[in-house]
Amino acid sequence: MPDTPVPSSSSSAAPSAPTQAITRHLAIHGRVQGVYYRQSMVDAAAPLAVRGWVRNRSDGSVEALVQGASHAVQALQDWARRGPAGARVDAVVATDLLAPPDELGAGFVRRPTV
Repeated sequence: MPDTPVPSSSSSAAPSAPTQAITRHLAIHGRVQGVYYRQSMVDAAAPLAVRGWVRNRSDGSVEALVQGASHAVQALQDWARRGPAGARVDAVVATDLLAPPDELGAGFVRRPTV
């Protein structure tokens, strides 16, 4: 959601610092395949304006790479702990990445299983 500019002449508050983007890898374990998890995560990511991807893993888990404002990334991680109806999430292992990967395109997309 775009920020609404505040005219400097009507405000004595200092301008807020730009939001720092973070990148987080999520490994989601439980009953998370065959329950519409990936598309539901894409749908949950859309209003958060994050970039990244989600995919199934051959071991039955789901993984995601999410980049955006820290509050948006955390909101998607919170959603990942619940998942869609029919999912049973046993664990979400989150790892912050220091350097954003070059592989991120625009938006948040589903990727093929690996």
